[in-house]
Amino acid sequence: MSCAAIIVAAGRGRRMGFDKLLAPLNGKPVLQWSLDAFLRADEISSIVVVTDEERFGRLDPGTSKPVLRVDGSRERFLSVVRGLDAIPEPPVYVAVHDGARPLILPEQIDQVVKATRDEGAAALARRVTETLKKSDENDFAHGSVPRERLWVMETPQAFRFKMLRRAYRVTESRRIGVTDDVSAAKAIGVATKLIENPRPNIKITVPRDLDLVEAMLKLRERPEHPPTGDVDGENG
Repeated sequence: MSCAAIIVAAGRGRRMGFDKLLAPLNGKPVLQWSLDAFLRADEISSIVVVTDEERFGRLDPGTSKPVLRVDGSRERFLSVVRGLDAIPEPPVYVAVHDGARPLILPEQIDQVVKATRDEGAAALARRVTETLKKSDENDFAHGSVPRERLWVMETPQAFRFKMLRRAYRVTESRRIGVTDDVSAAKAIGVATKLIENPRPNIKITVPRDLDLVEAMLKLRERPEHPPTGDVDGENG
């Protein structure tokens, strides 16, 4: 059963001061990393990149599967809706990904899509491991927040195509503010299965994120097994 992908890349990166989606990252633009992962994912049949013509023209769409482009909007949910409307042949499933998350891997995409076939909706996420605090109005620590069952949401987030279209129609008509696709699905009573990501798939937001992601990419390319010797610093 077919699954299309929507890569949302309509933002202008005002906090960065430059186009973060075209920033060089280990030899290619940030957005190209996301696109390449979806091009290599076995479960993805076609891709819509929600971005402007100039940015799209800087990408290599390859020839392995159809890659289309559509203009986005200032609001993310409207960009997703435009992506849904741009898919020529409605697929059974659709996966939505933030283009500013370049660490996504093809096998993670496939894992989320396969879970969607079983559960109806699935999303990549990582468990919260840090201690969380609430503050008062003056930013003094006021109390702890239990971190059990708390997750940091990532993408892709995948759903049955018809369901996600209906979810966004409902949220728009009722003026329900949503920050991601899981929230839109929840608004019509659809629960999303969370697929744990053991590796952070951070969203590039500020300039220092580029350095962090580049370091993570280089670490990912290293052999799985560390060299023999003093790895943990316990021998001197």
